[in-house]
Amino acid sequence: METIGILAGIGHLPVDVARAARSLGYRIVIICVVATPDEDLEGCADAYYEINPGKAGKIISTLKQNGVREVTMIGKVTKEGLYRKGVVLPDLTAIRVLASLPDRKDDTIMNAIVKLLEDAGMKVMDQTKLIQPLLPPPGVLTKRKPTEAERKDMEFGFRMAKELGRLDVGQTVVVKNQAVMALEAIEGTDACILRGGFLGKGGVIVAKTAKPQQDKRFDVPGFGPDTMQSMIHAGATGIVIEAGSTLIIDREKTIAMADEHNITILVK
Repeated sequence: METIGILAGIGHLPVDVARAARSLGYRIVIICVVATPDEDLEGCADAYYEINPGKAGKIISTLKQNGVREVTMIGKVTKEGLYRKGVVLPDLTAIRVLASLPDRKDDTIMNAIVKLLEDAGMKVMDQTKLIQPLLPPPGVLTKRKPTEAERKDMEFGFRMAKELGRLDVGQTVVVKNQAVMALEAIEGTDACILRGGFLGKGGVIVAKTAKPQQDKRFDVPGFGPDTMQSMIHAGATGIVIEAGSTLIIDREKTIAMADEHNITILVK
């Protein structure tokens, strides 16, 4: 039985990946690198560990001890810990990685992590390889279709999100009347949406896209119930996501929440 390693972040996606891998006959080794894993995560693993992401050497040695030759990184892990006092001190491996970085942009950090894993003899797989059904094709997913004004904002927001991604800053933009209310940076998607809704006083549109240079081994954009809850709080009326490049987590629940609150979802 081939063994796959899963470096798991926040949310339900790591569970979806683990279940898909198990259905294909893999042995599952999960290393959770966040403090609040999904409640179903541990039960999906043949071997389960919780290791702070600052302990990079321990993560590598644990994967190797379990015979992992292929690994996927899935679930959100924010960069805020790099700037927060009182977190776990990084080990020597992590310090060497951080010291080698020319900057701390998302792609720079993630490419360094990929190199660390590959130098240890492990292949980092495409995040979407095991969960292709979570990538929706183009179309409107909700009962309500976008209005003409919403479509204009979606087109505008989509272009802005692509440009934000090109700069490797974030993947989410909040707009209203073809004006940018908020751009995602280190705070993440949900905080960006809440800020944009506050500044726009509701009635905003969210756009979330892959980067033009998206590496599918990491940071593939995702959208699910948590993001929808933030949209509801923000008074958002719609979201546009990118077909074939944005994962929808818990699709039925996400769409049901949107329909209940008269929010439209366009896959472009």
